[in-house]
Amino acid sequence: MSKKVLIIGGVAGGASAAARARRLDESAQIIVFERGPHISFANCGLPYHIGGEIELREKLLLQTPESFKARFNVDIRVQNEILAINKEAKTVTVRDILANKEYTESYDALILSPGAGPFVPPISGVRNHLTYTLRNMPDMDAIIASIELNKPKHATVCGGGFIGLEMAEALRHRDIAVTLVELGEQVMAPVDIEIANVLHEELEQHGIDLKLGKALQKVGTTTVADKSLTLTLNDGSTLQTNLLIMAVGVKPETSLAVQAGLEIGELGGIKVNEFMQTSDDAIFAVGDAIEDPEFVTGDAMLAPLAGPANRQGRLAANVIFGHRETYKKTQATAICKVFDLAVASTGLSEKVLKRKNISYEKVYVHAMSHASYYPGAHPVSLKLLFNPENGKILGAQAVGKDGVDKRIDVLSVAQRAGLTVYDLQDLELCYAPPFGSARDVVNQAGLLASNVMKGDEVVFHVEALAKITDKQLLIDVRTEQEVDDMGMIPGAINIPVDDLRANIHNIPKDKEILVYCQVGLRGHVALRLFANLGYNVKNLSGGFKTWKAFNY
Repeated sequence: MSKKVLIIGGVAGGASAAARARRLDESAQIIVFERGPHISFANCGLPYHIGGEIELREKLLLQTPESFKARFNVDIRVQNEILAINKEAKTVTVRDILANKEYTESYDALILSPGAGPFVPPISGVRNHLTYTLRNMPDMDAIIASIELNKPKHATVCGGGFIGLEMAEALRHRDIAVTLVELGEQVMAPVDIEIANVLHEELEQHGIDLKLGKALQKVGTTTVADKSLTLTLNDGSTLQTNLLIMAVGVKPETSLAVQAGLEIGELGGIKVNEFMQTSDDAIFAVGDAIEDPEFVTGDAMLAPLAGPANRQGRLAANVIFGHRETYKKTQATAICKVFDLAVASTGLSEKVLKRKNISYEKVYVHAMSHASYYPGAHPVSLKLLFNPENGKILGAQAVGKDGVDKRIDVLSVAQRAGLTVYDLQDLELCYAPPFGSARDVVNQAGLLASNVMKGDEVVFHVEALAKITDKQLLIDVRTEQEVDDMGMIPGAINIPVDDLRANIHNIPKDKEILVYCQVGLRGHVALRLFANLGYNVKNLSGGFKTWKAFNY
């Protein structure tokens, strides 16, 4: 007897589940319900159509109900909303929005893929004709229509996550002045402050008025005829704006799961097991609505990302049709374009490691995206976090104009494969001058971390500079010209690395020597010289460039 599978939600996870289910069983009855007018659309591409990089709206429609039906023989019912789930009877109540009628469908297996909806705080006046969120194609169309109708001179984006940053850039591409308001001390929460500060500089260089540590408190009353809003922030300041984008975050869509009595996790997402089953064995859940097991610790996390959603949708279909596969946890590998830069991360950040009381060490590498003598090379700044006991990779972050994606992709694979920092130095990666270096950025990170693990390099970090005592001596080993051009860390003395031997007799042995250069390489040379002569010495990981990033 063929199975009847119902799927609620037709974007990433739901569409993947439907296609996989059909490939596994030609006789199964598969119905996808989507309350919106589109399925399988590229929701990650919405800001880029608003900004004009993706010119044709049709490019965002990866499949239509007709094309999906033709290829997979799946019954796609758009603008059909699920009102209730009866898990005892194994039925759902559906409302056909266009026909304005209700009906019931039975199921053998049910997959929930409702996604996550924009979170809009209960701010006075925020519900108005000039305020928008961005989740789907109709939202995108409404924002574009508002821009074309009202021709805003100024827009405000609340929230500095993926959608907030992408929308800020999109609006600047339309020559609209933009203020970005973010409650935290940084944009892009998955990375740490020194990486985020590089983004802060990039945003300001492209004309974004960045307000960090601020929150929207009130929106001035408007009428439909008005083309501006008065925004009041939590510090009492006000600003006038013609368009307000609320992108402060998303929350799992769990209303159906709650109504059905399914178990909800500690973070507010649907709780599932390793087979993507909810607390009811016949009901599965995937994508942004669920709590994922985090890769390093296995703790619950919310990961509104397309990659995990696609994998989970496929897995749910596999399990329904007899494959006993399990989900292999989520690393939250992600990347975002911010004007001319890319920022990417995988695994845990330093702030999360601190919060979870997980022991870690870190190193920084600043290197070129490919051979520096070949035109078009750009700096890549990479932060690697690892277990100081066994060298296992805990997380990584990178920012730069080029080559950021492939470095984080390599480190994501290495982490999933259980490789250590010792393995990174031996990875054989592509090299030709237009594409990389004989010793890639990832190799360099592995070498540096391995040196730290073996004790060949003792590093200190920027945070330690706030606690320097008179028993320590901070030495800048860059050239005098570099110091004149870029400045120096307060309290340091300048002795260029090539002059150290000639001046070694002036450097006291009864003090701990803290050395730094621009990015760490010459600091390592200085460290080895001092260490071989019996000095107690440490090198600043990432050098002056990392210090500048911390103190932007």
